[in-house]
Amino acid sequence: MRKICVLGNSVATSREEAEAPLAGWGQYLGAFLREGNEVRNFARDAMTVRGYFTRRMADLLTLLDPGDLVLIAFGRVEQRVNQMGRYHGPREYKEYLRLSVEAIRGEGAVPVLLTPEARCVFDETGKALDTHDGYSELTREVAAETGAPLVDMTAYTTEMIAALGPTRARRFFRWLDPGEHPNHPDGIVDSSHFNELGAREVARLTALRLRDTPGLPSDLVDPQQLAPAEAPLVLTEFTVTNPEMALTMAPGVPDLPGFTSPAPGALVGGGHRLTGTAPAGADYVLFYEQGRYLGGTAVSASGTWQWRRVVTWAAGPHSVEVLAIVGNAVSRTSVRDFEVVRHLEPPRVTGPEPGAWSGPRPRFSGTAPRATAKVMVLEQGRIIAEAPVRDDGTWRVTHAHDWRPGSYTVEFVGVFGSIRSAPASLTLRVHGVPADNWLHTSLSSREPCADACEHYPAMPVW
Repeated sequence: MRKICVLGNSVATSREEAEAPLAGWGQYLGAFLREGNEVRNFARDAMTVRGYFTRRMADLLTLLDPGDLVLIAFGRVEQRVNQMGRYHGPREYKEYLRLSVEAIRGEGAVPVLLTPEARCVFDETGKALDTHDGYSELTREVAAETGAPLVDMTAYTTEMIAALGPTRARRFFRWLDPGEHPNHPDGIVDSSHFNELGAREVARLTALRLRDTPGLPSDLVDPQQLAPAEAPLVLTEFTVTNPEMALTMAPGVPDLPGFTSPAPGALVGGGHRLTGTAPAGADYVLFYEQGRYLGGTAVSASGTWQWRRVVTWAAGPHSVEVLAIVGNAVSRTSVRDFEVVRHLEPPRVTGPEPGAWSGPRPRFSGTAPRATAKVMVLEQGRIIAEAPVRDDGTWRVTHAHDWRPGSYTVEFVGVFGSIRSAPASLTLRVHGVPADNWLHTSLSSREPCADACEHYPAMPVW
């Protein structure tokens, strides 16, 4: 029995019935394989390639046999520079992928690199967007450098949602209007994780591409199971007839719908979700901007609604109107103004001064441009600290560990949600005696002694 092991994050994770309609493509992959192949799904929520390699890889290696396949599907979580425990800089991400490939090959198994799956995100022209910040390309580079087989799921799943378009694609995701599923009576907006229909189609695409990838077993995939799923129906919000006519009708509902998010005048990202309340008896709300229909959503039994455009908001100010439908009557509109941020300028570092001397625990400070939520501090591409931005636009952080004497270059990246700035750079010098200084190297023949060494000459502490 050949084992097909899946390593990855929440998009591939097998799900319980209680989590429906959430599903992972790893749980359906076996349906497309021939007998004699067994799928073992080790993907877990929020798992990163660093987390898997350092905590679980040793266990995986003990169960692998020659000829087994290991699908390495990372790159969605590691890009999150706003999350200290999850972010992998490009060099770190590639290094852990390379180490994984080498370790699996050492057991005689076959590592297969998968680029991350597409999210349900479109621009205002209806073009499906790549939201992976270059991590798909990093995976491709590791495949080229190591000779590992590559399945470019970013390309294949982007083609999939592009073919469906904004009017259908979200039906492959855990993205529901209120009342569509008993596990989410108030609806849910999730453009990252697949539902059962989407996860099964991604599993089919994975099997199809495994069949066509050179160097993999020819008896792996069952071709009789590879027929594509039927295209899902167009979403209700895109089937509303003459929606602009509702703006011309005399209001017959005394109460207004309201917004709970965003706050008036708030700064938001391009994929911000709107939420609010509806008048009693309303079953649907419609959204407009400058008289143009944007979309709509059902109202939950509790009288609330949540809605996110399948296409992203353009940068700049927006003024959105919401109107409620109660039977054959309409309400008056409520208006909410907000501003969409799509770009951040780098933060400014004011302390320490460039090239200045610092104590063993550097204290970094500066200012950040409008909309920046926090500043991430990185050394050689790895996050070492984060600093929330205060209301006055300033930020400050003292690093928690002692630094060795020497000269260092540190980068500072501003973040706002999933938006990141280009890095600002600072070179600083830490007081003390550097390791390569003559005061150390002149005594290199000696073994280290106790901290309270009384032998002459004593090794310098700094």
